[in-house]
Amino acid sequence: MNLARWQKITEWPLTVSAILFLIAYAWEIIAQLTGPAETLAEVVIQATWLLFVVDYVVSLVLAENRARWFVRHLFDLLVVVLPLLRPLRLLRLLTFLSVLNRSMGNAVRGKVVVYVIGAASLVVFVAALAALDAERNSPGATITTFGDALWWAVVTITTVGYGDLSPVTIEGRMIAVALMIGGIGLLGVVTATLASWIVERVARKDEDQQAATRLELRTLTEEIAQLRRDLHSDGGRETQSQSR
Repeated sequence: MNLARWQKITEWPLTVSAILFLIAYAWEIIAQLTGPAETLAEVVIQATWLLFVVDYVVSLVLAENRARWFVRHLFDLLVVVLPLLRPLRLLRLLTFLSVLNRSMGNAVRGKVVVYVIGAASLVVFVAALAALDAERNSPGATITTFGDALWWAVVTITTVGYGDLSPVTIEGRMIAVALMIGGIGLLGVVTATLASWIVERVARKDEDQQAATRLELRTLTEEIAQLRRDLHSDGGRETQSQSR
């Protein structure tokens, strides 16, 4: 079996695993599970982690150039090492949203918009869960409910930062740093996409104006040519009349 075939076989199972992990993790954090429910959630979380480990190891073994594959797939390694990144694998589902891409006109720009919206939503949700898990039971914590955590994640990734809520733990502050970096990147992507749309609109308007100008010149040239033919024809008839 080659690497491409393995990736094709495992694509959907790993996507389902990412969904199950996100559900179990959110359930455990938001509901503050105890007893059998907590055990069930932990089993799902550990099982999905094992699947990602197996996929990473098998992919590395099947790669023709393992060193190059390792360097190019550092994110896959982070997905294995850092559980919070596993739900981001769900972004691959966005490649199937071709209807949205077509409705947005330009395919490339449409994909960028879809990825930005999907990535921002997932990152905010996962960061809110992680921050709540890290902050809720800490002394002096201000992020104690999921609503607070979600609000904090939104204002942080958008780089607004009202300051009404802030992490007090090292883990929470690390999540905040990652969110702020992600927010800057998000702003850059949105700005670049908007600039691309404006440039395209201006270029299209210029092309339309140039086409209209060329059409007018062509029409004027044809009218001048027709006028010259008429004048030449009238001059010839006048010459014939005088000769008679």
